[in-house]
Amino acid sequence: MRLYANKIPTIVEAVCRALVDSGDFEVADRKEFKADVEAILKEYKRKDREITERAKDILEHRGLPYSDLFRTKRRLAEQQGFGIGDDSVVWMINQMIEVFMQSQWVDEIYCDDPTIRRKLRHVLRSHMQADDDLDREVRRHLKHLSENTTSFEIEYEKQLAMVKRKHGLE
Repeated sequence: MRLYANKIPTIVEAVCRALVDSGDFEVADRKEFKADVEAILKEYKRKDREITERAKDILEHRGLPYSDLFRTKRRLAEQQGFGIGDDSVVWMINQMIEVFMQSQWVDEIYCDDPTIRRKLRHVLRSHMQADDDLDREVRRHLKHLSENTTSFEIEYEKQLAMVKRKHGLE
């Protein structure tokens, strides 16, 4: 699962609809409520980028292959209590609930934590599953090539870039 920067406004709107429009939350200022949600999503992007860069630096410093990037990144994320991959959704949900409970813009919450978590998980997963959808679309275009070949890898990256541009994800 991956959070794309240009999906953030869409996710913010969906969170607002799921929690405020449904009557689960009563907010004093809808605009500020959205700003809080947006800040959490942007902080996730920033921290993810920071951990990725730190992992790349570690690989370079230790002379490790690039294939160890995800393992190194996961180790760094665990040390900082940060979620990557499927855990990213849990991390964002935890941050949002914490902010909602302390926010001056949230007047009243009419549902319990499990309900909030379920609604947020549904919103985030539905908007972040683009990676799986993109992969399926790219592979549909590359049926003529054998996987695990150099030409497949090169064409995969080219097709992925084209599909991302097509869907406005870059």
